[in-house]
Amino acid sequence: MTSDAIEQQVRRRTGGRSARVRGAVLQAALEAMAEHGLDGVTISEIARRAGVHATSIQRRWGSRENVALDAMLTYSQEKLPIPDTGSLRSDLIAFARSIAAYLDTPLGEALARTMAATDDDPALMANRARFWQARYETARVIVDRALDRREVPAETDPELALELLVAPLHFRKLLMRQPIDDSLVEHMVDTLMHGLVG
Repeated sequence: MTSDAIEQQVRRRTGGRSARVRGAVLQAALEAMAEHGLDGVTISEIARRAGVHATSIQRRWGSRENVALDAMLTYSQEKLPIPDTGSLRSDLIAFARSIAAYLDTPLGEALARTMAATDDDPALMANRARFWQARYETARVIVDRALDRREVPAETDPELALELLVAPLHFRKLLMRQPIDDSLVEHMVDTLMHGLVG
């Protein structure tokens, strides 16, 4: 099931009880993943935390992986909005700052660690790939707008440009366990911009 299909499936009814149940389930999934990692989470555990029946989750999402994907994408969309400042440099700085702030929260760091965990489970690997693909599809508008404004060469690869921004932030926080301040963000973006525009 694609991330678009999951989003359409779980957003069929957006108001009332359905929205409250969805919100409770997604929050429960996030908290459970933060505590146990995706591999240690079950639909029964999510249902217990959310105060709903496991069959309701199974019927609506189909699998633990689909719940996790919906939870992480929804949380990321809320916490990592796509900026539109009018310039690539400013957009990249704003986006990097929001990623750094996200990674600086206990839940954001725990979810990033969950996504970075090495696991050969095919469902987990597919879930991770769908998450990152959906995030890149959402964020690529930053570079697409820069292409339209001719701020970067026409052959610029939006996904690679975003990887070159996102990866060092995750590396510094998750592997080096070092803080990410504004001056570092600006230096990283300026280095990336130099590479993009030559």
